[in-house]
Formats: sequence, C-alpha cells, structure tokens
Amino acid sequence: MLRTIDPLLVAADAALRTLFSKPHANRPVPPPDLPPVELTPVERREAGALMRVNHVGEVCAQALYTAQAATTRDPALRAHLMAAADEETDHLAWTRQRLDALGAKPSLLNPLWYAGAFGLGLVAGRLGDPVSLGFVAETERQVEAHLDSHLDRLPPGDTASRAVVVQMKLDEARHAAQAWSAGAVDLPAPAKLLMRVASRVMTTVAHRI
Repeated sequence: MLRTIDPLLVAADAALRTLFSKPHANRPVPPPDLPPVELTPVERREAGALMRVNHVGEVCAQALYTAQAATTRDPALRAHLMAAADEETDHLAWTRQRLDALGAKPSLLNPLWYAGAFGLGLVAGRLGDPVSLGFVAETERQVEAHLDSHLDRLPPGDTASRAVVVQMKLDEARHAAQAWSAGAVDLPAPAKLLMRVASRVMTTVAHRI
C-alpha cells in the first residue's frame, strides 16, 4: 500500500507545484549574447505568445516525466527521469520569467495541458521502460525542432528570450541522447504522427490562450 501511495503523493505534489506555485530555477537564467532592444508592441505580443507556448511545453514536460517516473519499477530510471524533470523546472522558471518581462500571461488551459500530458506519460510508462524512454526521446526530438522554429520567429531584438530558447534546445537534445543511451526503442510511425498532431493542437491553441 505504501509503495502505491508514495508515487501518488509525489505526482500530486508535482502537479500542485507546477500549476499553482512560482517555479524556482536551480540554474541562473541564460544570459543573452547582446543587450535586448526595445520591442514594438507587435513584436512584444508575438514574443509573449511564443514564450507562452514554450511555457506550456514545460508544464507538459513536468507532467510527462512525473507520470513516467511513477510507473517505472527501475529505481535508476526513476532517478534519471526525476533529474530530467528538475532541469525542465529550470525551463519552466525561465519561460515564466520571460512571460512576466514581456507582459504576457501563462496559458489559461495549463491544467488541461498538464492532465493530458500526465495521461500520456502514464500510458507510455505502462508499456514498459524501453517504450517509455522511446517516448521521451521522440518528445524531446519534436520539442527541439519546435524550439528551432521559434528561434526563426522570435524578434531579433528579444535577445533575452532567444538565449533561453537556445539553452532549452541544448538541454532537450541532451535528454533525448540520454534516453537513447538508457535503452529507448524507436516508436512506430503512427505514434510519432499522433504526437505531432497533438503537439500542433497544443501550440496553436496556447499561442492564443
């Protein structure tokens, strides 16, 4: 009974901290290469919308890693997943800081995004550790590509947001490589397609709400 309750308590605590408390980063926010310049109102709105999407992605990352850590029976893998979740907490804090600086709000649908991602994490975890790790690897690959596209869309003058996205992209690539090294299996094409469709829905909606 205690073995069942403990992961549930950890999952509940993670959900409450992600959705209702201010995240605190263990690492300092990445410094920009160049000083930021004053953004036009249009540039500020677009940068805020893009960073809201990135913030939603980090909300989902917390849900995914927490759910997968709760389902694995391998203590080493659980520790690995929770360590990755800690790094994603840095991303959560950094993106929230950029939202505040840009005068933008987090997505109103964050509880929904968290619940959906947590459910996907549970399903992936129940399919076994190799599949769960494959899900991590594919998720991080898609996130890396998504962040790359944001570097093309962020205003050049918003060097502070760009520095955050660059560091996030490096971290996501490392998480994917670690998942492959830990024994991830390649997911079937239909699963990858479904993940891309779900991601497209999330990013499109979160850009506006």
